[in-house]
Amino acid sequence: MGPLGGAPRLVLLFSGKRKSGKDFVTEALQSRLGADVCAVLRLSSPLKEQYAQEHGLDFQRLLDASTYKEAYRRDMIRWGEEKRQADPGCFCRKIVEGVSQPIWLVSDTRRVSDIQWFREAYGAVTQTVRVVALEQSRQQRGWEFTPGVDDAESECGLDNFGGFDWVIENHGDAQRLEEQLESLIGFIRSRL
Repeated sequence: MGPLGGAPRLVLLFSGKRKSGKDFVTEALQSRLGADVCAVLRLSSPLKEQYAQEHGLDFQRLLDASTYKEAYRRDMIRWGEEKRQADPGCFCRKIVEGVSQPIWLVSDTRRVSDIQWFREAYGAVTQTVRVVALEQSRQQRGWEFTPGVDDAESECGLDNFGGFDWVIENHGDAQRLEEQLESLIGFIRSRL
């Protein structure tokens, strides 16, 4: 199960509910640290690519926050679960192939098995980051509860994980978010 990518100095595994701001936070970190230093890796990308190929769908449209993606989300979740049951590290291995930057931000960690894979592959350089947002904040960003999605393992698999190394509160207070990002950036730079 060994890693196929380079040897990162730090792997941050981001998790959180839909519309909590995981992508926003990882993109903000990458823009400040630079793409030459920091790679944003998405576990959903190889899943969506393979799903699109097998189902004759538009991969690019599955990547954005569109109604197109939402129409297939439930079946993609089911299909991804089947793939993970057969091989828990299948999507983890794909996203690290050829990554050369020293800092890796995995923007969409959703399961304990994802965390276990990265911890086994990269050890002590792996840390977990939970992005949290009040339900009201998520609703303002367009979230509404969808049965079969918001109560599935892909959304709830880390709800009781506890012990996150970092918790980023993204309730809509820009100043508070900035303070938290600065603290995390300081830590990241200490690992370079």
